Amino acid sequence: MNIAIQRTASALLAAALLAGGAQLTLAANAAQMRKNIDEMSQTALQDLFAQQSGAKKLFDKSAGYAVFRATKGGFLVTGAGGTGVAVDKHTRQHTYMHMGSGGIGLGAGAQNYRLILFFQTEPALRKFIDHGWDATTNAQAAAGKAGVNATSSFVNGVAVYQLTNKGLMAEAEVSGTHFWKADKLNKPAKSAAGS
Repeated sequence: MNIAIQRTASALLAAALLAGGAQLTLAANAAQMRKNIDEMSQTALQDLFAQQSGAKKLFDKSAGYAVFRATKGGFLVTGAGGTGVAVDKHTRQHTYMHMGSGGIGLGAGAQNYRLILFFQTEPALRKFIDHGWDATTNAQAAAGKAGVNATSSFVNGVAVYQLTNKGLMAEAEVSGTHFWKADKLNKPAKSAAGS
């Protein structure tokens, strides 16, 4: 093998190793993000149960749940976005998702919050995961003006809670919010061999 061919082969091998290392780094970052999201989800549930005893009863009856950490902010034009996880309690499958909304308002500054949804049935959970959720129509009924006290039953198959650093909000603000799968977080990790 002449020197030019050896150099080319070495360069290709080095590039393949670097690409493989980059894939492993991305997989490791995704794994860490999933771990962080799962931990946030469990902490949010515990915080909710501590503040609202009725929430634990609905959770126990639910087929599944979703928890998101989000930030809302802006002046005149507002928006919110975040990432979370939807969990099927029967299969224990975790589906990582994003949420986002936009609107017009007079709020200034940023607010961090956690959004928690309980789904009464498996079909309601699957519809949320596979097709998102029409928060505009469902949220007002599920959270509505009764808000914190509306925890004895599901409304349209969903119960909604919003936690800020000041505690449980009386009215969850989720109208116009869209949810979708986080493709990169749900991809299965590839082995070092690329299989």
